[in-house]
Amino acid sequence: MNRVNYQKELDSLIETFQKEGRVPSLLLHSCCGPCSSYCIEYLSQYFHVTVFYYNPNIYPDEEYYHRVKEQQRFINAFPTKYPVKFIEGDYDKDSFYKIAKGLEKEPEKGARCHKCYELRLRRTAQATKELGLDFFTTTLTISPMKDSQVLNEIGTKVAAEEGVSWLPSDFKKREGYKRSTEISKDYDMYRQDYCGCVYSYNERQLQKQAKENTED
Repeated sequence: MNRVNYQKELDSLIETFQKEGRVPSLLLHSCCGPCSSYCIEYLSQYFHVTVFYYNPNIYPDEEYYHRVKEQQRFINAFPTKYPVKFIEGDYDKDSFYKIAKGLEKEPEKGARCHKCYELRLRRTAQATKELGLDFFTTTLTISPMKDSQVLNEIGTKVAAEEGVSWLPSDFKKREGYKRSTEISKDYDMYRQDYCGCVYSYNERQLQKQAKENTED
């Protein structure tokens, strides 16, 4: 399979916008504050960004609310060329467990994760349409643990079905993930050690236990 360089596609679009003197509006789905940090720094130079925090997969409840507060705190503290807005989506946990049913034992990056990506990106696409914004994209492509090819394919598919425009991205390119860790450290941000859902939480706990047993 030929892998697409989505960063180059984004570069080309930004170059076109600049030539036209345009500053498009963008709904940026954010999975968490730390992952959003570099994405906001980069995108806010070229777009009017609204961060959309929609993550019904997060477990437990206190983790969800902690991440929301960190996201808001960062946006309020971080200087940008164009102002960045924030919208919190519904914490509709049942929607996540519905799509995860039967896939509980899938490994990370497997079919359950792909369904979760689609759930969150579809709602982001719908919100983009409701708000009348030009594009939508996601911070998820910054993670070394996420396949940007899969995310962009899902984003493109959902955009076509919902009648909005997907902004291609691969934010881990050009050391984007490294930059996100630097910004997170500068702003003393809470960095979680698992993706977010109960299945990734349980998997992480098992990994910690196994490590402790090895060290004993």
